[in-house]
Amino acid sequence: DYHKKQNALRALQKKALDKNPDEFYFKMIRAELQDGVHTIKQPKDEVTPEQVKLMRTQDIKYVEMKRVAEAKKIERLKSELHLLDAEGKKPNKHMFFFDTKKEVQEFDIATHLDTVPELVDRVYNRPTIATLEKETLKGATDPARLKKLAQQRKNQYDLLKQRIEREKAMFVIAQKIQTRKDLLDKTHKVKVKKETTNGPAIYKFKFQRKR
Repeated sequence: DYHKKQNALRALQKKALDKNPDEFYFKMIRAELQDGVHTIKQPKDEVTPEQVKLMRTQDIKYVEMKRVAEAKKIERLKSELHLLDAEGKKPNKHMFFFDTKKEVQEFDIATHLDTVPELVDRVYNRPTIATLEKETLKGATDPARLKKLAQQRKNQYDLLKQRIEREKAMFVIAQKIQTRKDLLDKTHKVKVKKETTNGPAIYKFKFQRKR
């Protein structure tokens, strides 16, 4: 009995001396050999497919809510921008048609528009001479004020552009989330188009008759 205990103690001492304190790591219990190939075990899903669908639905509702709020801001900005048209010029053109070259040579735009030459370049708040005789000119007229309004108008258009791009991005995100939600169904499907930065992946699902 004495020698048996001594042998057990020596075996335990040898085992303790041979042990590497840094030997254990979590991949030792998460990895295995399958047909001679070293593979890592995938952790089991901690949520059910129904729970994942519910989370996807909540994500879609949140993104859609933010997108609608952004769309309302865009409409409000568009309605306000016509008040900031301080540059007096737009990309479109105002064309006049004549029958003869003589009419073209004698054409005076101020006379044709019934206004003063100083207001010809303005596409907004351009009153006629009769109106000017009765009322004063409304709006900014000095160059400094016009320049300030022009800068304000440019900033508003830049903000509008950013909001439009943000609204489009949110729409794409909502589509991608919806696609991932649809993929949770066990219906047979075939990918038709890969996912891009501007749109979700497109799948063709097998038709199933609903009861």
